[in-house]
Amino acid sequence: MTYKEQLRKIWRQYEVENGEEPHTVRECFDWAVERGLWAPRPQDIAKIFGREMSEALRQEIRVDEQGRHYRAKHCVRENRGGVQLALWNDIDRAPRSFMEKSFQQRRQGIVRDSYQLKMDVDHFNDSRSKGNPIQLILNFEDDVAEIEAEKAYGDGEVA
Repeated sequence: MTYKEQLRKIWRQYEVENGEEPHTVRECFDWAVERGLWAPRPQDIAKIFGREMSEALRQEIRVDEQGRHYRAKHCVRENRGGVQLALWNDIDRAPRSFMEKSFQQRRQGIVRDSYQLKMDVDHFNDSRSKGNPIQLILNFEDDVAEIEAEKAYGDGEVA
């Protein structure tokens, strides 16, 4: 059993004991530790640093002359010699080819997330929502335009 399979097993055990209503991961954590079902694993500090640095880089935001908030650091994932690498660069210095690849990879991530969301909604509608299906719109143009309008004419804050 993989580590993630073990975690899912703990969650199922937690649901059995605590009911199937929504719970927080923190509640499950407290329960699992109290029962000795989970303990911290040894961590590779280089991996921890990598995760934390990636998160910090992803969150660096700048504002351009037009008042647009944009991400400063971008990532491209590449395989080199059978090893997957995350290469980071600054949007204001990176070559166009790097930025094209980064934007395409991010877009593909959104597409994969949207596909999975559609599969989840379709499953729910087919199995539990007969006659009153949840509607899912995967065209985000209006949503993006609304956020742009809020930024231009509203309070300037984007959630």
